[in-house]
Order: sequence, then structure tokens, then C-alpha cells
Amino acid sequence: MKPCLAPLIAAACLAGLAACAPPPQQQAPVVDPYANMGSGALYQGGLPGGALGGEASAEYFRAQVGDTVQFAAEQTTLSAEARATLSRQAQWLNRHADFNAVVQGHAEETGTREYNLALGARRASAVQEYLIAQGVPASRIRTLSFGKERPAAVCSDEACYAQNRRVVTVVTPAGPGT
Repeated sequence: MKPCLAPLIAAACLAGLAACAPPPQQQAPVVDPYANMGSGALYQGGLPGGALGGEASAEYFRAQVGDTVQFAAEQTTLSAEARATLSRQAQWLNRHADFNAVVQGHAEETGTREYNLALGARRASAVQEYLIAQGVPASRIRTLSFGKERPAAVCSDEACYAQNRRVVTVVTPAGPGT
């Protein structure tokens, strides 16, 4: 066999093998369960205890109890207003044991991504600790930090930055076994 034909024969063999290979598997798309939550709770329909707007609903929690607390710049200390909102959240969660909470920490756009993720996590932990101190079982609360990745407002002035220094408590019905 001539040396110049060897690469052509090898390429033809590989092409033949590739034709016999099974088709590539379709991978399921990755879905972010928090992508459409915005800054408030998500109503998921058919919630225990009532329809949309009933006291035992995520919509009621968001609108009537309050799902957001604000923080001062670079701070994790709870203000009196934040503690009042968190007390209402704890009372609601203690009355509705069939709901769990995800405490989402956020930060303004200034600073590095890493710094803001850590700040959001510390803010979420401060809220989680307060809720636990008010009697909400720790097993029903989980924390999540978005840092500066999901701003409530996009801006470049102090009044606007203040909107992004927050923690949002998202409640969802507890599933079986949770």
C-alpha cells in the first residue's frame, strides 16, 4: 500500500464507524426554578387553605405580611422596620406549617461579584436566624444569595441602590416528605 493512501483509508474507516454510532442523547434542558420569581413570592395555584388571596397563600404572604426587608449599605444589621416585618413573617409561618421559606439575599451593583454574594449570604443568614429565634423551625427555612445578580432596579444613584439592598422571603407549599 502506498503511504499517501493510508490516511485516506483511515479517514474512510472512521467515517464508516461514525455512521454506525448511535445518535447523541438529547439532554434535558436546565431549568432555574427561581428564574421567574421576580422580587416576590410565586403563586403556584391550588395552595392548601384557600385560593389566590386567601391567608394561606404565597400571594397573601407577599402582599399582606410583607416579603422584603431592606438593609443599609454594606450592612447585615436588621433595622426596627425589618424586625417588624420579620415578626409578621414568623407569625405567618408558625400559623402555616404547610409552607417552607427560601430567604434570598441581595446586594447593590457596586463591589465585586464575590463580595456581593457573600454580603447577600450574610443578610439572608441574619433573616434566617431571626425567624428561627421567633420559633420557625430551621428545617423549613433555607437561604440563597444572589448578590448583585438580580437587582430590583438597575441604576447608578444612591436612592436606587437602596432598593437592591434587600432580603426577599419566598414561601412555597411544603411537598410530601419535606
